[in-house]
Amino acid sequence: MPPLARTRAHPVPPAKSLVKPPSKPPAAARRHVPVGWLALLAAPAAASANSPVLILPDMADSLGARTASATWLVTVFAWAMAVGTPLMAALLRRRGLGATLKLSAALIVTGTAVLAASPWLPPAMAGRAAQAAGAAGLITAAMSLAGSVRRMGVITAGFGVLGAGGPLLGSVLAGAASWRVSLAVGGVALLALPMVMRRADLAPPPRSAPFDGRGAALLVLMVTALVLLPRYPLPAVAAALAAAIPLTLHIRSRPTGFVPVSLLRTRAFILSAALACTLATSYFTLLFTVPQLLRERTGWSAAAIGTGQLAALLTGSVLSMALAAASARMSRPRVLTILLTVGALAPLTAALTPWGPPLLLVAALAVFATSAGQATLAVYATAPTPAGLRPTAIGLFNLCYQLGGAFGPAIAAAVVLGG
Repeated sequence: MPPLARTRAHPVPPAKSLVKPPSKPPAAARRHVPVGWLALLAAPAAASANSPVLILPDMADSLGARTASATWLVTVFAWAMAVGTPLMAALLRRRGLGATLKLSAALIVTGTAVLAASPWLPPAMAGRAAQAAGAAGLITAAMSLAGSVRRMGVITAGFGVLGAGGPLLGSVLAGAASWRVSLAVGGVALLALPMVMRRADLAPPPRSAPFDGRGAALLVLMVTALVLLPRYPLPAVAAALAAAIPLTLHIRSRPTGFVPVSLLRTRAFILSAALACTLATSYFTLLFTVPQLLRERTGWSAAAIGTGQLAALLTGSVLSMALAAASARMSRPRVLTILLTVGALAPLTAALTPWGPPLLLVAALAVFATSAGQATLAVYATAPTPAGLRPTAIGLFNLCYQLGGAFGPAIAAAVVLGG
């Protein structure tokens, strides 16, 4: 018979260790956020960007400024969206989704409060910039959670729909309440935060390399100069070149920094970003020129022109979502052929047609090309990149799109409208 001590060598585990703790849902399930909430998180930024279009004189009177000076509220929003996008993507890459969403929400709330209380233009511009930077973070977060062309198409179609209704919505809210309420419509996106933060994986990523502050500063300087091209062409060109040269040298010396060399050497990323910028430039140019062309070439009233353009933009936005959904079953060359063909037809039709209905078709074609292009090209641009670089790729891709939003109105004013 073995000794008693040997029989006690393997004691029975305590009862509590036999109870299996409830398992957490897998990370993939927690990251699946319904696409409607992602669209709500991102799309109100488009309405906020376009809401001042029809109420600039009211804004100028309230702030004691000229209407031309009040357009700085539009310019500073475009600038903050452009530079804020890659910065927020860097934050997402380094600190995770939770920190990005919290900072974005704080910026929107703070910017809206400053804008609501500002009696003069400069603090109002600061509030508008904070709103745009926060919106850039929400857009970056939403696109990073999309995961497919179809879901990305819903988000970008939301951009098109709310962007199309932004001027009318801004005018209605200004008439019913105040122009300050019109500029606060982007805050609607905060309604999606509870659902997104509950369903998404908010954990910070593993520790990465130190933040490349010099690369970020040089990129911000170059983008700032490019955004200012419409107002100060020669100084802006000189400043852009002055920032581009040291940025290029810095990228070579730090290939994994704020602008990774691997992205710049990825053909799919470069071509997708360049095409997105081109389509966005064409769309925003035509957005401002089609109403003027309709006034010159038809006898339509202002109300008829506004209603017709709104219907055309909504139609194009819905069709862009259909193409984004169907693109998963289509070859990439076929999708690119559709985008290039429609993108070229829009300005060509605007230049040649003397009739009203084809000009409304121009608006539909333009928003179709840019919305469907943003959805499909964003996926094409980020697909070849490693998972750790995808937030950076999304940020730089959206930067190129936002530059198109800054260039388009300038081209409309300088070339088409003769301003």
